[in-house]
Amino acid sequence: MGNWVVNEGLSIFVILVWLGLNAFLFWWYYRVYDVPVKFYYSRELLGSALAWARAPAACLNFNCLLILLPVCRNLLSFLRGSSACCSTRIRRQLDRNLTFHKMVAWMIALHTAIHTVAHLFNVERCVEARVEAKGTIQAALSDLGDKPNESYLNFVRKKIPNPEGGLYVAFTYLAGLSGVIITLALILIITSSTKTIRRSYFEVFWYTHHLFVIFFIGLVIHGAGRIVRGQTAESLKVHDPKICEKNFTQWGKISSCPVPQFAGNPPMTWKWVVVPMILYFFERLVRFWRSQQKVVITKVVNHPFKTFELQMMKKGFKMEVGQYIFVQCPTVSHLEWHPFTLTSAPEEDYFSIHIRIVGDWTEGLSSACGCDKQEFQEAWKLPKILVDGPFGTASEDVFSYETVMLVGAGIGVTPFASVLKSVWYKYCNDATNLRLKKIYFYWLCRDTHAFEWFADLLQSLENQMQERDNAEFLSYNIYLTGWDESQATHFTVHHDEEKDVITGLKQKTLYGRPNWENEFKTIASQHSSSRVGVFLCGPEALAETLNKQCINNSDADPRGVHFIFNKENF
Repeated sequence: MGNWVVNEGLSIFVILVWLGLNAFLFWWYYRVYDVPVKFYYSRELLGSALAWARAPAACLNFNCLLILLPVCRNLLSFLRGSSACCSTRIRRQLDRNLTFHKMVAWMIALHTAIHTVAHLFNVERCVEARVEAKGTIQAALSDLGDKPNESYLNFVRKKIPNPEGGLYVAFTYLAGLSGVIITLALILIITSSTKTIRRSYFEVFWYTHHLFVIFFIGLVIHGAGRIVRGQTAESLKVHDPKICEKNFTQWGKISSCPVPQFAGNPPMTWKWVVVPMILYFFERLVRFWRSQQKVVITKVVNHPFKTFELQMMKKGFKMEVGQYIFVQCPTVSHLEWHPFTLTSAPEEDYFSIHIRIVGDWTEGLSSACGCDKQEFQEAWKLPKILVDGPFGTASEDVFSYETVMLVGAGIGVTPFASVLKSVWYKYCNDATNLRLKKIYFYWLCRDTHAFEWFADLLQSLENQMQERDNAEFLSYNIYLTGWDESQATHFTVHHDEEKDVITGLKQKTLYGRPNWENEFKTIASQHSSSRVGVFLCGPEALAETLNKQCINNSDADPRGVHFIFNKENF
């Protein structure tokens, strides 16, 4: 329980506060429109659907204020790098920015649905009240505004029966048309953001996500028509709706019940979203300015397992371990930006990324860089590359712990390449000030070829630690998760050889998947009073497993071992 609080406590607290604010805003604004006498006649015309439309609108404003903040990457990187602003625990929450972004998006979808359904009832009642025969208070309220010196309550001014009247409102009024547009934009954004679309049709996700510009423009102007109207304060002084309601046929004929006057609510959404919109605007300006700085590709390296490496240089580029960049290649696409973890170390005079060919864009970049050619590629033939970043991730905190577990799955090993390289450079120079004392490294891959491009780095580290009589500093385990009978037989025959037949390392490759419970218990027994940082770059299923093990294998005693889970998200 104690470590659950350490790992998840602050996240749960933030979520509960966010949900609580949503619930409070819904309750408060529901009462604002359901109780005050100002909207007495509005409720007579629209019924309870008025409050049901306005309460989620307030929640929409609040969540639209939040939705852009988690994707202000430069702001988050600044906060991550500022020790004055963020402790390690708070930085871990910043690493969950995309998770929070998705949660806010679903909350926006929920309140949009409630708001839309409630307004469908409102429009239906307004249209019907406008065309129905005289003799009811709804008809009397709808007729207000037809004569000089009268203000209207019912925003529907033309007498067109349903369903034509409802369609007329939806496509000729600013509120209706903007509402239709932003709802369609939201539907496209959310449906194209599913994991299947993102992985198989990233371009669809990328392009439709930029409909957020239309969404926010429509959101700001949505209330400009002021169709939600209430009785003015001056009118309430001389016209008490609770008394005059019964004498609606005598309005303006008796002194105690003059004709009521109404005014529309001023648009409020812009007040909620103007600050995050400005922040995001400057965020994009910074990204654009940074992306226009010249990038030189110094080397292209072909690796096995359909992976290639780009080594680049850029004036003023500074990085930390485990950070990532966004890359655009105009030769392939003028609009698409893709995130890649940096595999170089801060100590190197270049920065590099490893790219696995898994889709049209990566295949196009591979061809543009000449990876499909056998002959040497001239430097001037290499494509232009735009780079935005670097941006901070969870792996930056590796050196904040004395003991760490690094878990990479497939190409997910890339952030730890940067970490291990940096460790190697520190040991080559002077590691006396290095807080990190022990690394447990786990790499899970389905195919033997995936190991080849990373084995050289591990061999260098292995030799470096032995030369400095600190072979115990790095403990690594490489697992081949996709294997068959012949591979297992080959493994058994060569098991007694000094070096592994697959990787060339002294540590033998293991087959199958790790027994995580045993791994955690072993590490806990060897570091009985430590905070162990667990860092993962891999799939969600593995993240759930490791997070559970972190909680289960941590001591309730604050002085005992505690596993702190961190996951890469970008």
